[in-house]
Amino acid sequence: MENVLLLHGALGSAAMLKPLKEALQDTYSVFTMDFSGHGDKALPQEPFAMQLFVKDILRFLDQESIESTHIFGYSMGGYAALSLGLQHPQRIRSIYTLATKFAWSEETAEKETKLLNPERVEEKVPAFAARLALRHSSQDWRQVMRSTAGMMQKLGKSPILTTETLPKLTLPVQLAVGDHDSMVSIDETLWAYRLLPNAYLQVLPDTRHPFETLSVQNLSEQIRQFIQRAAVNPTVKFSL
Repeated sequence: MENVLLLHGALGSAAMLKPLKEALQDTYSVFTMDFSGHGDKALPQEPFAMQLFVKDILRFLDQESIESTHIFGYSMGGYAALSLGLQHPQRIRSIYTLATKFAWSEETAEKETKLLNPERVEEKVPAFAARLALRHSSQDWRQVMRSTAGMMQKLGKSPILTTETLPKLTLPVQLAVGDHDSMVSIDETLWAYRLLPNAYLQVLPDTRHPFETLSVQNLSEQIRQFIQRAAVNPTVKFSL
């Protein structure tokens, strides 16, 4: 069976992807993992950084003796997967990203990090704060949020996926974005699609950013179709 690795987004965890894993495991050998400081993984001594998360993926692949795999990356997980693809393309068969933010600048990072204020979240959205506390029970979710904000600021100053680097990523990639996503725009996804030499583009109707609002059944079918298309037409650009 083909391998598929599912990567969670910022402030997320592998547990969030369990329903998707279950929906795919009749067709693939499916794996999930927590990035450093997320879920059951302890907060690292070093600051959060995209390169740290790339190392997390490589370490996981080595531990599981996975030579190569297809990757599904939600939001930040998609950015990490594409970053890994630039550095170690031989470890990846294809990449499917969903709701991944590509437009990083200092101004964008400042806007995004304003939402990552733990004290304000506790005051204004206590239910979300409670979910984060359960999701990151092995550490203080407040620190996870602060560390995530720091990572975003680094991306704003030095993005990895740029007009210079994306054309070098020749792996089959599908970029999916919801038409009602308030965090990721269709324009920035289209920008990345046009730079990638071997990409598929998909705009999902009536779809918002939060992973919990997605139809697992529909998403699992989209992933299957992409992997099949990538195997048949590994070098053809396609939009849906």
